[in-house]
Amino acid sequence: MKMKISQIAKQTGTSIRSIRHYEKKGLITVSRLDNNYREFDDSIVEVIHTIQLYLNLGLTTDQIKTIMYCKYPENHEFGEKDEYCDELLQIYETKLDDVIRQQKALADAELSLKKQISLMKNYLR
Repeated sequence: MKMKISQIAKQTGTSIRSIRHYEKKGLITVSRLDNNYREFDDSIVEVIHTIQLYLNLGLTTDQIKTIMYCKYPENHEFGEKDEYCDELLQIYETKLDDVIRQQKALADAELSLKKQISLMKNYLR
C-alpha cells in the first residue's frame, strides 16, 4: 500500500521533519509522484521504527546508515556489503560493551541505594 508522508508520520509517531531528515541522510529511500510529493511503501514503517530504535541507543545517522544497509541492502547502493557489515559488527560490539558497563553501573547504584535505605530504616526505628 502506498502512503503519503503525513500518514507515515502518524503511523510511526515520527515528525514529518524527521522523516525528511532520514531521507536527506540516506537512511530511507522514497519515490516521488509527478507532482514531486513523496510516496512511501507501507514497509517503510518498520524501517523508521528501526531508525528510531538506533537513534535512542545513541548511534549516529552515519552508523545507522551502515546498519540499514546490512539490514535492508536492497534499499541502498553503497558498494560491497561485507565491508559495511564488518563495520556494523564492530559498532554492535562497542555498543554492547557500553550497555554492559551501564548495566553494571546501574546494578552498583541499585545495591548502594538499597544498603543506604536499609541503614536509614534501621536508624529511624
